[in-house]
Amino acid sequence: MDRITCKFGGTSLASAEAIRKAQAIIEANPARRFIVPSAPGKRHGDDIKVTDLLYSWHDIAKRGLDPSQPRNMIAERFEGLAKELNVDIDFAAELEKIAQEGLTYDKPDYMASRGEYLNGRLIAALLGATFVDPAESIMFNSSGRLSESSYGLLGEALSGDGLFVVPGFYGSTPDGRIKTFSRGGSDVTGAIVARATHSSLYENWTDVSGFRMADPRVVTDAKHIADMTYQELRELSYMGAQVLHDEAIFPVREPGIAINIKNTNDPDHPGTMIVQTREPKEPLCGIAGRKGFSMINVEKTLMNKEHGFGLKLLRVLTDHNVAWEHMATGIDTISLIVRTEEIGDNASTILDDIERICSPDALSLSEGLALIATVGQGMANHVGIAARLFTALAEAGVNIRVIDQGSSEMNIIIGVADVDLDRAVEAIYHGFESAVSTA
Repeated sequence: MDRITCKFGGTSLASAEAIRKAQAIIEANPARRFIVPSAPGKRHGDDIKVTDLLYSWHDIAKRGLDPSQPRNMIAERFEGLAKELNVDIDFAAELEKIAQEGLTYDKPDYMASRGEYLNGRLIAALLGATFVDPAESIMFNSSGRLSESSYGLLGEALSGDGLFVVPGFYGSTPDGRIKTFSRGGSDVTGAIVARATHSSLYENWTDVSGFRMADPRVVTDAKHIADMTYQELRELSYMGAQVLHDEAIFPVREPGIAINIKNTNDPDHPGTMIVQTREPKEPLCGIAGRKGFSMINVEKTLMNKEHGFGLKLLRVLTDHNVAWEHMATGIDTISLIVRTEEIGDNASTILDDIERICSPDALSLSEGLALIATVGQGMANHVGIAARLFTALAEAGVNIRVIDQGSSEMNIIIGVADVDLDRAVEAIYHGFESAVSTA
């Protein structure tokens, strides 16, 4: 019998009405046996996510101030859900335990994870399911990476008949302390559960019907993507298409478990399937972009003859804990693209160190850069892709600052001024409109 792992996002569990929809989806298919809930999200535009309230609680308490406001808001939220869903859970006792335990953590991991924990308790009680605490099965090693032992431990905990609920977003370190994934990490938990249980499918339920070829806030008529590969997803997610956490593919990629992005408000929509391989009908899969990059420009005559020049340059970034995203090179030039937030207030210090260690002829920092990825598995086999891309940008009056094509020939990344991001994405999309999937 098929097994399906279902992860439900915060918007899909934000209210009692939303949770009832999720319950109906789960009960509609007996193969849906492994449920991974997020913390309740926003019910409306002015609402506050439970996870954000928990971060505030931790911050206020660690500063020795009164955290009663966020704590009371969390209590009201969960007690209200329990009442509407007719579930009996002593949330007052749970919150008191959180208050005591949370103060033993300098970082907010424990406190931030409690939204998923409490919602997991709630969902398990509603479904009559077995609750499995990921703190006992999802393990991080001493380096903070997921331990391979997690799959065996979790698989054992999830063996047997019936429904199981595993809260998303967290696990534990070797000393038993709670550690969270990065924000949106419940997607990763779902993928881990899918692999541990040998699920045939990982359904990721959210408030949109899968991916569209461009951000619908920028391109309102962007077409739906019926299917994409793990690699295409990774490229688009990294560059800002945030329907799914970009690290969620790693647990399921090796066993080849497909991911289906589905909409709890439109469960009959097929959504987007994410698979190992596919036969691309069209060259383009999607377009995504994000702001917040800077470019370090280095010039030095005969740079190409100086052994170890690039190593010295990159070592400066390493010494300042700055990762480089892309590198464009010429015979006598290197341009390194980095995240502006990683440079922070250290720009002048980093440039001084490059000047001292590398002795360049010219050195500058360009800020306000946005990167755009045009992604598609079929791009490598189609003549004129780059020409179409650059023509669309030229006709829109967008100046290209950077050009980079990955070795896989699956994507072309360009850099533009961040003020031109939306205009560039829209121009690229409509430049390819006749060549995109109509799925």
